[in-house]
Amino acid sequence: MTVTPPRTTGGAPAVPGSVPPPVPSARATAEPTDVAPPTGRFLAKATLVTAALTAIGSLLGLGRDQALSYLFGAGPETDAFLVAWTVPEFAATLLIEDGLAIVLVPMISVAVARRAQGAPGDPVRSVVATTLPRLSLAFTAVAALLMAGAPYLVRVLAPGLPDPALAVYCTRLTATCVFTFGLAGFCSAALRAHRRFMAPAAIYVAYNTGIIAVMFVLGGRWGVRAAAIGVAVGGVFMIISQLPSLLRELRRKSATVVEAVEPERPMDLALVSTVLLFGLCRQSQVLIERFLGSTLPAGAISHLNYAQKVAQIPMTFSLMLCTVTFPVVAQAVAAGDSERARSRVEKDLALVSCIVLLGAALIVACAPQIIELLFQRGAFTAHDTAATAAVMRVYALGLLGHAMVGALVRSYFSTRRPSWYPLAAMATGIVVTCWIGAVTAAHWGVLGLAAANATGITVTALLLLHGIGGRGVPIRVRQVVAEMSRPVRAAAVAAAIGMFCASRMDTPLLGLAVGSTVVSVVFVALARALGAAGFTPALHSVTRRLPHVRNR
Repeated sequence: MTVTPPRTTGGAPAVPGSVPPPVPSARATAEPTDVAPPTGRFLAKATLVTAALTAIGSLLGLGRDQALSYLFGAGPETDAFLVAWTVPEFAATLLIEDGLAIVLVPMISVAVARRAQGAPGDPVRSVVATTLPRLSLAFTAVAALLMAGAPYLVRVLAPGLPDPALAVYCTRLTATCVFTFGLAGFCSAALRAHRRFMAPAAIYVAYNTGIIAVMFVLGGRWGVRAAAIGVAVGGVFMIISQLPSLLRELRRKSATVVEAVEPERPMDLALVSTVLLFGLCRQSQVLIERFLGSTLPAGAISHLNYAQKVAQIPMTFSLMLCTVTFPVVAQAVAAGDSERARSRVEKDLALVSCIVLLGAALIVACAPQIIELLFQRGAFTAHDTAATAAVMRVYALGLLGHAMVGALVRSYFSTRRPSWYPLAAMATGIVVTCWIGAVTAAHWGVLGLAAANATGITVTALLLLHGIGGRGVPIRVRQVVAEMSRPVRAAAVAAAIGMFCASRMDTPLLGLAVGSTVVSVVFVALARALGAAGFTPALHSVTRRLPHVRNR
């Protein structure tokens, strides 16, 4: 199934502050439009499809980490691989999830709208032809540079690593993902700009399937190197899973006229630089943890990794709606409709805060039960479970900050203008992370590093929220902060009650079931009682979808 935008039977209604759309031709009204403002039903459907496929990808990601812990435990070998894993972590952020997508989605969205207006030639193909070859060359060069410089990279990332040779070998294998992730990210951005979300959402299903399969097939012979080979194979699967959908979109033409937008501009080097530097700076939190963690006892990096992977799941799901609505916001900004863009961003922030805080409360309440059920088998011991669960609870304190940064940075760059403020805000957060991590690592170990991460990203989120007024979509900051305070209070109470109930259960499965149920009921009840607006659009979308589902 492909999530497609709704059909239109006439011109788009005029919106205050926007350019009035011309009357569409008879041919235009007979074809589906790519750029008409989407209905709430379309956004709900697209978000549901994206969330479902992301859930499958996340479950496979957990399966990947479970396979890693089961086959290789949490020791020097996994520490060496996880240093090499830094490369795909950075590449995913810079080339798929944030970085490059923040530049490409608005650019291709405007080209899609211009093609729909009947612009001469094909603006979409023009954007692809002018950007893809240059980007591919850059991806190849960076991958080759990382392979050649792997020994130096490992030395910088983890100077205290007991087996640097293994980390170098794995790094050279994982460096191939710079090229494959780059192409996969380009395909994802192009498809999302066309409002096609199924194939981009499925890339991590393909990726993690490749890694898991290779680990079990080659793990007995190659050891942890099999995981690095799996990264290379999974990156290829990412591209293959999207190519058919992208080729169909590039061949398809539309002549629907819906609203005037600015002409597409060539890729701005300053914009690309600010976005990529922001992503690089944000992901450097992982570098700080790996650098300081390499000086701690063996297994510290592994405990941090497992805790972070599980803790990030609520943040990933909370940003699904932003992924779907980002092209909508970009086109609204390009059309001069700042009111529609502001309303969309504020609704997204309200829903994001509710989802991520519910997830954070669940993690704080049930962390030991979650880690024991997911990982405590094979070479992963009860000691590893206790250490990982403690770290995960501290990570959860920064989940709202992580989600807000992910949502707000899209608002800054949806205007397609370079802005150095997000980079300055992120750099400030990194300084805070470094300082706290360096001070606390010797006494608190991995807990100090997790606390540094949570504090640094929260500082960045507050700075981005404070400075968005004149730099991005002009949201009402005071109202947004007041709205987010409601689910924050609900989450704090729900986490405390859920932790108490979960700790009284005899088995981890029962503890997780009771704890998650208590957290969910208390959080939803309190959030609604406090008037959290984030639940309103979600419940409205679900209730609107139910009659449609029952009638199918």
